[in-house]
Amino acid sequence: MFRAIVLESTSDGVVAAVRELDDGELPAGEVTIDVEHSTVNYKDGLAYRGAPGVVRSYPIVPGVDLAGTVTASDDPRWVPGDRVVVTGWRMGERFWGGHAERARVRADWIVRLPETIDTRTAMAVGTAGLTAMLGVLALERLGLTPDAGAVVVTGASGGVGSVAISLLAGRGFEVLAVTGRPAEEPYLRGLGAHGIIDRAELGGPVRPLESVRWAGAIDAVGGPILAHVLAATAYDGVVAACGLAASMELPTSVAPFILRGVTLTGIESVEAPLDRRVVAWARLADELDRDALEAMTTVVALGDTPGIAREILDGRVRGRVVVDTRA
Repeated sequence: MFRAIVLESTSDGVVAAVRELDDGELPAGEVTIDVEHSTVNYKDGLAYRGAPGVVRSYPIVPGVDLAGTVTASDDPRWVPGDRVVVTGWRMGERFWGGHAERARVRADWIVRLPETIDTRTAMAVGTAGLTAMLGVLALERLGLTPDAGAVVVTGASGGVGSVAISLLAGRGFEVLAVTGRPAEEPYLRGLGAHGIIDRAELGGPVRPLESVRWAGAIDAVGGPILAHVLAATAYDGVVAACGLAASMELPTSVAPFILRGVTLTGIESVEAPLDRRVVAWARLADELDRDALEAMTTVVALGDTPGIAREILDGRVRGRVVVDTRA
């Protein structure tokens, strides 16, 4: 038997409850994992709320991330005792996820943890940290270097933003953090932000081009904020877009692209190829400041996840939330 958070659809909406399950109730998959840590992400918050289009069918165990130890495997690549991490692949949406003490997943989804990362650290990174690293790798691949100028990070106090700030600062970039919560300035500067931009500065009507303010960006919110970011990006600048917390709409024009040569590149971590994930995890193991990671991490027990999920949607959580599934 093992504990899991199970979401059920009822006449009163989606209800979350801790239930005792047995291995016979686990979904199909080649590899069984004793989950030690998971996370609570923005998408998890949407699942707990019952937002349309997130969860495909009920009942489901939410949680888009998990890290733990393999206990059984029908695939020769994985053997009992392997320490592994699984992120994305529609876990917590189409497939059972990580808010449980045990999971069964497809072998192709799994990444072996670098030796220097334990399961708690892996989930302090999680999908958000992986996404941030994929964004940094994209900026590098497209030629952005620290001497090109500042890089702006939107949604700065969230999971993606927090990790992105730390990674970029560690690589010598001047980082500008966009936040709607002025009280978070000490936290953001502690992660390595050189300057703080009030989110309100990136509101209002979007002009085709604005005065140049930065050479690149990692944007986690989309909408008008991303449009303002593009309009203020320098010639040959690079913007990596990875989120839609503000909106899926993009009220911009072609001006940044055809008059300044700005590149807008998308970051997708849910179905990212295995080789790209392996590179990203190796870089995270080498480069992520562990003190900064600890400063942005809160650990909660399995039964606390429904409440934390609500707080994330309300914008009241900063950084990363790790779930200790054994607590």
